[in-house]
This record gives sequence, C-alpha cells and structure tokens, in this order.
Amino acid sequence: MAMSDLLVLTFHVLLQKIFTHHFPYSFLSYTAICPSLVYLRIVTLDYSVWLTVSFTFDRFVSICCQQLKLRYCTERTAAVIIVSMCALSCLKYIPFHFMYEPQFIIDKVQWGCRAKAVFFTSAGWVSFSWICSLSLSLLPFFLVLLLNGLTVRHILAASRVRRVLKGLNNGQKKSDGEMENRQKSIVLLFAVSGSYILLWMTATVTFMCTRLAVNVLDQNHTSPAYIANDVGSLLMLMSSCANTCIYGMTQSKFREEVKNAVKYLLTRVVKLVKFNRSTAHISK
Repeated sequence: MAMSDLLVLTFHVLLQKIFTHHFPYSFLSYTAICPSLVYLRIVTLDYSVWLTVSFTFDRFVSICCQQLKLRYCTERTAAVIIVSMCALSCLKYIPFHFMYEPQFIIDKVQWGCRAKAVFFTSAGWVSFSWICSLSLSLLPFFLVLLLNGLTVRHILAASRVRRVLKGLNNGQKKSDGEMENRQKSIVLLFAVSGSYILLWMTATVTFMCTRLAVNVLDQNHTSPAYIANDVGSLLMLMSSCANTCIYGMTQSKFREEVKNAVKYLLTRVVKLVKFNRSTAHISK
C-alpha cells in the first residue's frame, strides 16, 4: 500500500504537476510517450484506491467474521489479492493507449496528447469512461463507507456484550486486555479509511455534480465547478501522502523496513565511493 501511494505521488505530482509544468517540451511530452504516462497515472491511482478497499475488507473480516478470518486473513491471501489487484488495474485501463491523438505538431514532431473526438461521441468510449469513473471514485468510496459502518456497528455491539458479561455495566472499572488489543488493531483501519473518506469526499461530490448533473466540466478557471474539481484532485493526491505518513506513525514493521532500506542505500553508496577512490588511487 505504501509503495502504491508513493507511485501515485511520483507519477501524479513529480512527473505531471512539477516536471511537465517546468519542462513542457521534455521527452515526456512526445505523443509516443504521453499516453503511456497517462496510463501509468490512472493505473497507480486505481491500484492505490482498491488496495485501500481491500485493506478495509480485510479488517472487516478480521473483526466481524471470525470463521472466515482463519481462511481469509493469511499472508497467502494477501499476496494473491495484491497481485490480482495490480493485474486488474493494468488490464482495466489498456484502452487508454488508443484514445489519444497528437495535440499539435511542430517540425513534423508530434507533441502532447488529447482525447480523440470519438471518445466523447461513441457509445463504447462513453461507456468505458463511465465504468472507469465509477470504478475509481463512487464504488470504492461507498464500499469503504459501508464496510466501516458494519465494522463500527459490530465493535459497538461486541463491546456492550463484553461489558455485560464482565460486569462492567454497573460502573466498575476493570481492565479488559481483549478490548484494548482490539482497539489497537482498528486504529490503523480508521486512520487509513477515515483519511480516504475525508480526502476523497470532495472529488466524489465533484464527480457526481459534473458527470451526473452537467456531464461537461466548465474549463473556465474561475468557475466554481473548475475550482471544486481542482481542489478535489489536490485532496485526492494528499490522500496518498497521508496514508504513507499513517503507516509510518502506526506500524513499527513499516518503520523498520524503511530504516533497513535507508541503511542498505547508504551502505551501497559508501561502498561505491570507496571503490571509486581505490580505483582512482590505483590509476595514479
């Protein structure tokens, strides 16, 4: 999940928002490369979103479905889901490679890419656009809301039952190790899902207003619809950044893996510097 979020930041923020803005005529602006860059952006974003949904469902099964938990919540199942989600995201958006044409031509060199006119008129392309939009925005948003609601309801019901069984309903204060462990186990769930819901809410509402109501986004930069769409995109990208920070603050294993990666990188750099120095000394 952390790697998928970092890929979103790489392709959406570093390459699209920063690099192509400051270097508009770089190799990334060639028509031969532009559709692939668009494809990678949408694939990484879709993969990140559905990993969040998968993680929410995994926590729902772990907390609410004790019988299914033994078969579902395993490392093998997690690996299968991670690979399957990646494959589905890659296959789902393959048509993106065929929906663009050169934006302009300078000295017989094709620059930029824009959607073909048939994309807005053909029933097939319009259906594909709706499927992609629903799969990326509305469906994951409501699935996360639904799964979190069911999980919260189960936790509240289980807490009331445990208080009754342990005699805590009469005001006595006793420590409950099981409930404390359960509370710790759901901190990450609500942190990730809560940030996703809050940061994707604007983008989802904007999608409903523009696609379902007016169907065409006003390109006037001062219009409320355009500003809302830009703000939604900003918050949507912040969701990936927030998730990575949440993993670092709540998961000790994640912090340990990051430390190991940094140590490995520094070790390789030191070895490379020493090798270059020794080579230079021998050549002298």
